[in-house]
Formats: sequence, structure tokens, C-alpha cells
Amino acid sequence: HTSEASFTVYLELEESPFNFCTNFQILLPKNKTHKKKMARGKKIYNAMEIAEEADIKSSSLTVDTSLSLSDMKPRVLELCKDLFNQWSTLDDSRFFVETIAGGITNLLLKVTVKEENGENVAVTVRLYGPNTEYLINRQKELEAIKYLSVAGFGAKLLGVFGNGMVQSFIDARTLTPPDMRLPKLAAEIAKQLRKFHEVEIPGLKEAQLWIDISKFFEKASTLKFDDIEKQRMYKTISFKEIHIEVVELQQELTCHLNSPVVFAHNDLLSGNLMLNDEREELYLIDFEYGSYNYRGYDIGNHFNEYAGYECDYNLYPNKDEQYHFFRHYLQPDKPEEVSDKDLEVLYVETNTYMLASHLYWALWALIQAKMSPIDFDYLGYFFLRYNEYKSRKEMCFSLAQAHLSKSGAS
Repeated sequence: HTSEASFTVYLELEESPFNFCTNFQILLPKNKTHKKKMARGKKIYNAMEIAEEADIKSSSLTVDTSLSLSDMKPRVLELCKDLFNQWSTLDDSRFFVETIAGGITNLLLKVTVKEENGENVAVTVRLYGPNTEYLINRQKELEAIKYLSVAGFGAKLLGVFGNGMVQSFIDARTLTPPDMRLPKLAAEIAKQLRKFHEVEIPGLKEAQLWIDISKFFEKASTLKFDDIEKQRMYKTISFKEIHIEVVELQQELTCHLNSPVVFAHNDLLSGNLMLNDEREELYLIDFEYGSYNYRGYDIGNHFNEYAGYECDYNLYPNKDEQYHFFRHYLQPDKPEEVSDKDLEVLYVETNTYMLASHLYWALWALIQAKMSPIDFDYLGYFFLRYNEYKSRKEMCFSLAQAHLSKSGAS
């Protein structure tokens, strides 16, 4: 084909440092206006347009995340009044703003409003972290939220604005890393993740893992730091070695495991799991890294998060703990009936893709070290994840190769 749209995609794939074991469908735009926009390379995504299409309230206002909460509050109130007509004439004294979470890519605020009828209503204002658009596709996130919300996942999307979104408030506590390994909670997480993986999100159903790793590698391998010590540490990294590791893991192992492609959360750490203890209701939240991906990757990535914020990978679940999770994931209604063969397949799949999770977040951390204004040792985090990959590589490779040999895979 000679259209400029297909030609552009072809060049991007040719320049990639990795060869992908996946099939690509190139969907060409049907209308001429859209085609011209693609040819000129303009950014088509607009949060307000997506909101309008989905009948969601929108505002062009932004909130400066570098401000203190007290300085941020007037802007947050202005935003809420702009989004929701029923609050537009309320006195500022009726609004209470508090911080409920502050992560690496988001700041979450709870806004409680005393309405005219005396009822208190709460919403969550989610502010995107600075420069996170380098790593997160906000267009895909917004589009996925529409369908995930209908399927019962996460908070309901109420509105979007210049650098964030407003969602319904979930009355629940955020889990801690130790919570995730409790047998009862692990079983419920497995059941919820199975339902999550069954949600159909419109679009190309191709696994994004190796595409994302390739993009991260290209960005991470060409950085330059103004800070002398950071630049010194960065120069100790062998990107030639990392390239070899990625290719070996992808082409020799994961390409042969036939892990099902599902719509995956891709960031199921304790901070993205909430529990209402009284009602015993579990919530999966924050889908900014959500995409079609390998089942084994999503589960392996979740198991890596058992290490917690201290990155103690001695806490990675043992085989019995993993099998407990797998049983409730594979057959939520009759976990005791899962076959040994199915358990083994998922065990090998998960513990191979777990390695890819370390590579993904290691490269992600390097880009954050350059782009993020947040005071966090991203370079140190890179070495934690990459060293953990290397320490587990031999065991996991041996496990996968023995399984492939037994099953006759080539």
C-alpha cells in the first residue's frame, strides 16, 4: 500500500531495536480528514473530544501539582464548580479537600461537598504527574476506563480536565503488600483479575509488552543527565547487554509459551487494590498502564509486587502460594478441580514473564530518572530491578526450557 499512514508505521517497526514475535494489523483511516491529520503527524488525541463522545463532563482547566495543598485548593474548587453545575454557586466553605494518595504518576485528592440539601458528596480528583505522557498513553487509558467502568471495575469516570480526571469516590482502604499474600485476599484478587482479563476493549488485540519495552529501550539508551553523579551511574549501564537479554528472553522463551493475550492491568501493585473491610469488597483501580498483553505477564508482574515498596524480593510467592492463586484464577467457582497440567502451564508462563516485568520497569525507571520532578531514586530502582532479573534468570530459564522440551515446543 502507498498511503502515508501505512508507510509511517512500517518505518517505526523497521527502526525498532527488537524483532517482535507478533502479527500486526494496520488499520487505515476511512475518512480523508483523518488521513490528512495522520500524514501531517499532528496529535489527534484530545481528552475533551473523548469526553464529549462518551457524554462525560469536561473542563479545560488545569491544576498545578507542584503547589501545596492549601495553594492548590482554590484551583480545585474552581475546577469542581466548572465541571458540575449543581456546585457552581455553592460557597467555598462547603468544600473540603484532602490528599488521599500520592504516587509516582498520580496525586489523588478527595473533595467532599456539602450540597444544598445538606448531603455530603465525595469525589476523587486525580492529577497526572508531570511528564507522565512520555510513558503513559492517556488516550488509551480514557477509552479503556469507559468499558472497564461498565464492567464494574474501578471508580466511575465523572469528568476530565486539562491534566487529570474526576471519578466517583471509593469508600475503601488501599491494600498493603503483606495483604496481597493473605490466602483469602489472594483468592479474591485472582478471581477479580480473571474477570478483568475477560473484559473486551475495542481496538487492536495485540500484546504490547515487547512494543513497550522497545520504546522504553530506545528512550532509555540515549539519555544524558545534567547531574554529574547520575550521569556517572548511567554510564555504568551496558545497553548492549540489556538488548541481548531482551532478545534472548523474547525469542527463545516467551515466543514459545503461547500465553493468552488479554486486556491486562499491567500494574497490579498493592496501591492499585482497595478493600472495603466491612462489605468485603475488593476494587481494582488505576488503569493507566492497561493494555492488551500476555496473561502470564500480568500475573508475574503482580507477584513481583509482593516485594513491596522496599523491593524485598525474598517475599516473592513460593510455589504453593502461586498454585493457590492459580486455582482461583483458572476456576473461580471450583478451584479444587484445576488440573495439575493447567497449574504447571500457568506456573511456567508466569515465572518466565515475571522476568520481563523486571526489564520493563527497569527501563521505565531510567526514563523517569530523567523526566520526573519527583524526589525518588529512580536510578537506584533501575539497578534493583535489573539485578533481580539477573539473579532469577538462570532458574526461570531452566524451568521454561524444561517445560518446552517436555511439551515438544520448538
